[in-house]
Amino acid sequence: MTSQTQSEVLDTSIAPNEGRDERPLLSISGLSKLYGTRIGCRDVSLEVHAGEVLAIVGESGSGKTTLLNCISSSLTPTAGTVTYQMRDGRVSDVFAMSEAERRQLMRTEWGFVHQNPVDGLRMTVSAGANVGERLMAVGDRHYGQIRNRATSWLDRVEIDTDRIDDQPREFSGGMRQRLQIARNLVTGPRLVFMDEPTGGLDVSVQARLLDLLRTLVADLGLAVIIVTHDLAVARLLSDRMIVMRQGRVIENGLTDRVLDDPQAPYTQLLVSSILQV
Repeated sequence: MTSQTQSEVLDTSIAPNEGRDERPLLSISGLSKLYGTRIGCRDVSLEVHAGEVLAIVGESGSGKTTLLNCISSSLTPTAGTVTYQMRDGRVSDVFAMSEAERRQLMRTEWGFVHQNPVDGLRMTVSAGANVGERLMAVGDRHYGQIRNRATSWLDRVEIDTDRIDDQPREFSGGMRQRLQIARNLVTGPRLVFMDEPTGGLDVSVQARLLDLLRTLVADLGLAVIIVTHDLAVARLLSDRMIVMRQGRVIENGLTDRVLDDPQAPYTQLLVSSILQV
């Protein structure tokens, strides 16, 4: 939905897709993160609805990862609020929750796919244990059922199921990223944060991973907030995008509109590839 930041361009024509709950799944208002005098992100306001994919784009240092980490509660913002509509319909202030409540939220309704899968996996336990660990965190205790669900998810993310007892350190980069996706999605989250999920992968591996992500997002009806410097990734995966520069949102709107008819001069440079991102 519409960003309320002080921006060079503000698109006010975006409405939720027909048939969706009119209430946003996630609402961010006036979110800022300062590091002393340095701005991480400044006065960002936006909404994300169920089943919607939002891309956050911009050059290195634009504040997009800081914003993602604040929204996901990995960082505590200097100012602003993040509210989330729980599965039971309650709307909760994320930063008013206890640490235990936020951990439970991340294990159940939220997921986080890191750019470096080492940050999202336990490298010295098996692939099956990585997936099963998240199931155990939400109360599953039957070993056979946990292993069966882990096997099913490995197959779903295109990892040979006979690798279930192998450790992630034996996997390629692309396989590790797919395992991290399985670990996050096995508990049926409604909202997933992704930080440069294709970064550092070979082009052919990126294409395969993007195809998998697009399929999973559509099949599961996930809401996703994805940070990327790659506009092709944003076009392929997202419904809507925001463009950041120096910690502020300078343009937002439907992805095709922003990429095909950018209004802010900075966005025009990004799209024309004059500016290296």
